[in-house]
Amino acid sequence: QVRLVESGGGLVQAGGSLRLSCTASGKSANVAHVAWYRQAPGKQREFVARMYGGGNSEYIDSVKGRFSISRDFVKKTVYLQMSSQKPEDTAVYYCSSVNGGEQYWGQGIQVAVSS
Repeated sequence: QVRLVESGGGLVQAGGSLRLSCTASGKSANVAHVAWYRQAPGKQREFVARMYGGGNSEYIDSVKGRFSISRDFVKKTVYLQMSSQKPEDTAVYYCSSVNGGEQYWGQGIQVAVSS
């Protein structure tokens, strides 16, 4: 079993920055294949960023150039650095990790961007 815990959310003004963290724990926990998703009010959860085992990453078009995903294998933590934030970035952000063929989710953390 893998447990993911997000932190770092909150309220930020448009143009500001936040860094989300997600720490994995559990016997088989690792951060080799990790991703961030978000769900805005009244909308479906959507993919935001992903990092593959080899280090390649991909992003949804709306955050390219503004968000950056990274990880620390020793700390078993994945980060999402969010810059130049926009009100449309307001959502609950979830981290996800694939371990042993199973996908695990964090509980989610709120990010609110004021205009």
